[in-house]
Amino acid sequence: MGCDGGTIPRRDELVKTKKKPEQKDKVAERVALWRCCAISQQLLQEPVVMCHLGKLYNKMALIESLLDRRSLPAEFKHIKSLRDVKDLQLTKNPEFKGDEDKKEGTVDHRGSPYICPVLKLEMSGQFRFVAIWSCGCVFSERAYKELAIKFCHKCNKSFIHEDVVILNPSSEEDLVLMQTRMAMRQALNKKLKKMKIEVSSDTETETAGKRAPKHIKPAAPCAIPLKKLRTETTSNIGNVISSGKVTKPEEIAKMTSDYSIAKDGSVSDVYKSLFTSHKSEQEQTRAHWVTYNPFFN
Repeated sequence: MGCDGGTIPRRDELVKTKKKPEQKDKVAERVALWRCCAISQQLLQEPVVMCHLGKLYNKMALIESLLDRRSLPAEFKHIKSLRDVKDLQLTKNPEFKGDEDKKEGTVDHRGSPYICPVLKLEMSGQFRFVAIWSCGCVFSERAYKELAIKFCHKCNKSFIHEDVVILNPSSEEDLVLMQTRMAMRQALNKKLKKMKIEVSSDTETETAGKRAPKHIKPAAPCAIPLKKLRTETTSNIGNVISSGKVTKPEEIAKMTSDYSIAKDGSVSDVYKSLFTSHKSEQEQTRAHWVTYNPFFN
């Protein structure tokens, strides 16, 4: 009945049954979702961003992954650029103490570095949290449902119901809802971009039309014969100034270097006395007003 040595075998030692699969540690899984980056698995450090599906990332780690898209896992292929993520405006928990000063094995994962700015609930995974895509503010879902207002509790900016993103959705229904809202935002962005391109093209055409008229009539051909035009040009050569007008011979004589105001008969004697070429100036013994020196004259 017994074995050697007086031992009695038990049933589990004789009958081998199928072992139960190992269960996941729910606490560790929750900590990984709410306190670690979804890509690098490192602790969240500001700036923190979220995608359309509500997952949390370190912005620097996400940029490095976008630069080398071959290392980007398939579940993050919906992120094509930084326009597909939103910077989060998180509210810090004043009672949270960092894990740097604690010894190994004594770290308490129940706390969270961020809280809801309305109800002061910790963002640790025990309560559902939402974020507004238009402004990036984060608060608990309970505060969003209880207050039921259409402007942000933190920055007072208005938003619509489709801007609400559930952070780390746990159920399949929430994930499908986030995917549909993501498709709506992307379609809206494409439409707005197309409208901006059309408006910019219209403004460019308007400005171009104002600068240069569309219909310009060609100038009429010259009716003056070519021979007559040549003779007039040769006869008036030297008599044309920069304005294009023909000058008189008297005016041309004044432009030459041999011209003297004292010899001009059309000018009065009073006007001639203002110049040094006048006879009254030549008879004086004192120096000229330009070279006049009071110490010697």
